Amino acid sequence: MAEALGVASSVIAVVDLSAKVLSLCLQYSREVKNARDDIERLREEVAAFQGTTEKLKALIEEPRGRELKASQQLTFAIEDGHSTLGKLKQQLQPSTGRKAISRFGMRALKWPFESKYVEEAIQKLERCRRNISLALNIDQTVILQNIGDRTTLNQLPIAHGASFDSQAEEHNQKCLPNTREELLRDIDRWIGNPKSKTIFWLNGMAGTGKSTVARTIAHSRSKRGDLGASFFFKRGEMDRGHLNKFMSTLAHQLALSIPGVAFFIKKTLDTNPTIVGKSVKEQNSGSFIVSSDGDRRVGRV
Repeated sequence: MAEALGVASSVIAVVDLSAKVLSLCLQYSREVKNARDDIERLREEVAAFQGTTEKLKALIEEPRGRELKASQQLTFAIEDGHSTLGKLKQQLQPSTGRKAISRFGMRALKWPFESKYVEEAIQKLERCRRNISLALNIDQTVILQNIGDRTTLNQLPIAHGASFDSQAEEHNQKCLPNTREELLRDIDRWIGNPKSKTIFWLNGMAGTGKSTVARTIAHSRSKRGDLGASFFFKRGEMDRGHLNKFMSTLAHQLALSIPGVAFFIKKTLDTNPTIVGKSVKEQNSGSFIVSSDGDRRVGRV
């Protein structure tokens, strides 16, 4: 949000500066006779740049404007344009040194630029306009993609309260300090070893603390930032007491925690729209995995 506000304030500053330079160009066009072509060419480009930045300002002020990313390309283009306009304004600003004495004893404006400088300034502003337009096209494409991803995620039936950090799970116990240390180390070693088996089976009689251990691991890995998803079953609860929403809930959590996963989920749903209503075996054939070696690769299985 801070980045978006920074872009917005920069755009407003550029729009205001464009208007000032444009006003100065108009003043010179009325009072200077020997550089009309250069003045008109520069005035036209400043007006075009002002039009581009005004459109950008209007876009940012729209409800979806905050979703525009403060991409480096957009930021650099705005800063480059601001710098070019600032130099133009500084040199166009009337001053005693830039006025000539007319034969009537009155002071008249003197055009401060050579044609080569004007051409360079025009090219810089043209490049800034192109870069702003390109950055906007990229950002708007990302926005549309994100809208599509969110629409896809909304189609997934999920079991509310199944994740380890849900409100339904918040009062359930985790391992006390200095308990289950060896088992927790074993699980951490299993997670950290890329050659280990894909499933770690915690088995034991009811009430021996399997869920407590799993909850502890989920909490610690979440703090480290490498937990993909979690699902805690609960006997007798409508959505958490069976597998009906197991795969779709994991897919939903993975899409929220790992960039890029939503694309694969959308691709699967586009190919097979009825997959969420099929058996767990069928859903598993189109599900997604994340490797445990820390590089978060995403793939189909």
